[in-house]
Amino acid sequence: MKDDRHSPFRDAHTDRKAAEGVPDTPQTRSPAYGLAFADEEFLCRDELRPVRLQLELLKPEMLMNEAGIESTIVLFGGARIPDPVDKGDARTKTLADLSRFYDEARSFAQLMTEKSMASGGRENVIVTGGGPGVMEAGNRGAVDAGGHSIGLNIVLPFEQAPNHYVTPDLCFNFHYFAIRKMHFLMRARAICVFPGGFGTMDELFESLTLIQTGRMARVPFLLFGRSFWEKIINWEALSDAGTISADDLDLFRFVETAEEAIAEIDGWGDTSKRGSVPGR
Repeated sequence: MKDDRHSPFRDAHTDRKAAEGVPDTPQTRSPAYGLAFADEEFLCRDELRPVRLQLELLKPEMLMNEAGIESTIVLFGGARIPDPVDKGDARTKTLADLSRFYDEARSFAQLMTEKSMASGGRENVIVTGGGPGVMEAGNRGAVDAGGHSIGLNIVLPFEQAPNHYVTPDLCFNFHYFAIRKMHFLMRARAICVFPGGFGTMDELFESLTLIQTGRMARVPFLLFGRSFWEKIINWEALSDAGTISADDLDLFRFVETAEEAIAEIDGWGDTSKRGSVPGR
């Protein structure tokens, strides 16, 4: 991380190093004496939650700015969807059948990254949740194209590590789901959702809600696999019930292949924010 200082004051790095060399006394051994910004136990206190939220917003933002990342293409999708070469080990037949979307996510990310690299690699950079399944496929496709990609991991109660295809300097880890979600969407120029489970549904509906309510610009929003999504969610029933507007069904489009997705993004049309919520 860069530290471009413009201040004449002594910097925090220097003072932290100096504090490590102070004489060993009862006073200096006390937790109270430690520099607040270098005191991990202090930073983990409940009262410091607002500071931790701010830090999680700032660190990835600063590093992505330094890397020149101006816009992203978001890939959401299931961690359990296998690489087709491993579909024989899938837990269910449906997961084995859905393995084709691993290849589509990989192909889509490769095509999009090739387009991005042709214009300098700063726009339309692939971002995933950094895990396995569809996420791995997205980061892998970027590697196939010789480009970089972002991974936004989250600490979970069970062991988890980033997939091996995330660009190391763009691989982030989060404690707060809310801040992670902000980073998914802050630079988003398109959102692509592949079949998945609870996490994918959460990301899908939160993103759609932001667009529906005009809190976010209407970016290309693509659902890969019409048959999966129409089986899982009765979109028409929501419209018929009046809990959403018929116009809301136009906020997203179904695609089956990487090539279809690229064509939809290129020809999407209006991406302005809504000024009102239809049906209210």
